[in-house]
Amino acid sequence: MGIGIELSVIFAYALGLILLYVIGYLLLFPLKWIFKLIYNGIIGGILLLVVNLVGKLIGLNIVINPITALIAGFLGLPGVIMLILLKKII
Repeated sequence: MGIGIELSVIFAYALGLILLYVIGYLLLFPLKWIFKLIYNGIIGGILLLVVNLVGKLIGLNIVINPITALIAGFLGLPGVIMLILLKKII
């Protein structure tokens, strides 16, 4: 008489591994968005500082407040370009 593993136990382990993989993937997906927002925020903030430093030479100054920081953070380079265009228009 040998040690036997029932088929239902094998299916339970397989289902558990599949569920573990799916849950891990679902938890990893939002982290990608969070890291992307952090990356865009850092790039947007650096671009705002560069625009203000270079803008002093040509008379362009973008005030850094929560709204401009959010625009630059969420949109990155296109957001900073939009802020420059809005500053030139207004």
